[in-house]
Amino acid sequence: MDSLTGGLLGILQGLTEFLPVSSSGHLVIAERILGVKASAGLTFEVLLHLATLFAVLIYFRKKTLALLLSLFPPYTIDKNPSLGLVGIIILATIPAGIAGLLFENKVEQAFGSVRATGFFLLFTGLILLLTQLSKSANKDISPVRGLLIGLAQAVALLPGVSRSGMTISAGLFQKIEPAQAAEFSFLLSIPAVAGAVVLKSKKLLAVGLDTQAMDHYLVGALAALVVGYISIALLMKIVKRGKFFYFGVYCLLMGFLAAIFL
Repeated sequence: MDSLTGGLLGILQGLTEFLPVSSSGHLVIAERILGVKASAGLTFEVLLHLATLFAVLIYFRKKTLALLLSLFPPYTIDKNPSLGLVGIIILATIPAGIAGLLFENKVEQAFGSVRATGFFLLFTGLILLLTQLSKSANKDISPVRGLLIGLAQAVALLPGVSRSGMTISAGLFQKIEPAQAAEFSFLLSIPAVAGAVVLKSKKLLAVGLDTQAMDHYLVGALAALVVGYISIALLMKIVKRGKFFYFGVYCLLMGFLAAIFL
């Protein structure tokens, strides 16, 4: 890998990790088109995940700080609603954690099929288009609604199924206000991405850190951080304007391309 490839993959990760178009699906497609392993090893994977994690933490720095402070006494759920939200985020994280442990091998096998990725992209596109039929309301994110959003996140373990697309759509289908649904989706990504970093870091410690192409990896990580931050801001604006379903058209086109031509 050179710096150009690292930068391109970083930009791709930053764009697709948060926009509802599936980062995993695009990396599988990029691997086929570029003729390289899109992940380029555990070291690069960990750095990309860290970059996108910091993008969320920086953009929602006030919210994440409030959530963090709510974990310490003398805060209570009654006095600090953020503590209640922390509990809902933990609850919503459980389904993806269980699914990841139970179906890890099958999910990894799915990453080897570009055609399967294409069909999953088609599925994502259909879900996104259906959000247009959902009428906006102002329901709160309750534990039950949060759990249902968490179940949607578990489905997004499959390549081509967008995590942000599924979680935001699940929120919209439950009449949660669009901006709130999008914010919860991003906050929910924090434990998900952090968990992925921990798991991959354990594997990385076992095989050893790859330092030969570290400069190229850092270029990719920086690109993922900057582009990821911009992608979050862009998606928040699009969701607020009620144009979220537009991404469905893109996913259908990409899914058709992958399923038929690749």
